[in-house]
Amino acid sequence: MESLRLKSKEGSAKVVGALLCFGGALLISLYNGKELHLWSPVIKGITKSSNGVVGGHHHVRGTLLLLGDCICYAFWYPIQVKVLKVYPWKHWSSVLTCVLGGLQTCVIGIFLRRDKLAWQVGWNIQLLTIVYSAALGTAAKYWLNLYAVEKRGPVFPPMFSTLSIVFTMVLGALLLGESITVGSLLGSALVFSGLYTYLYGKAKELHAKTTSSSSNEKLQGQPTHDSKCEDPIFGP
Repeated sequence: MESLRLKSKEGSAKVVGALLCFGGALLISLYNGKELHLWSPVIKGITKSSNGVVGGHHHVRGTLLLLGDCICYAFWYPIQVKVLKVYPWKHWSSVLTCVLGGLQTCVIGIFLRRDKLAWQVGWNIQLLTIVYSAALGTAAKYWLNLYAVEKRGPVFPPMFSTLSIVFTMVLGALLLGESITVGSLLGSALVFSGLYTYLYGKAKELHAKTTSSSSNEKLQGQPTHDSKCEDPIFGP
């Protein structure tokens, strides 16, 4: 598990980096500022609602669902540390997670959408979205998260989650023509600064652990003073 160690430089750097990433994500979401229209969109013909959001409905419900998703993910990462100690097969763990999640989603979808037209899939962008979400957005993501948790601990993978906000902002401006604001630029700078600070503290922590373990191995490998003075036949 992850240890904070606030009195050390490494622990303080990790905490400061996490707070900077969190503050940058909030700044991107809550503060707009001046809009900057830098280029024309690649994909045209997408209409927006009056508040600038495509299909802007049920904001409170969506916010609560996203908050619940973040809380569940916060519990999921430490649990995987315990699971990997008991069940170290990451591939099968990812398969079981995807199968159970798919069954739960299917049951919830049947209760929420009983219209047959909503379940029809054709050879269009909808099918491509489903395949992409299943292969890369779900299966590959779970396996990579498990691999990162096993190698670097439960805090390492979610630190990169804030980058998805920055990538979404950039791709939205490039493809859909969404405006980039001053707040989004400042928040992105905070996100990158926080991630760099966290990675710096994590690298220093790993270096300190490696140095201490190598020094302990050298001390264990050296013979003691008494063993040098002992005669193999008659003793000391």
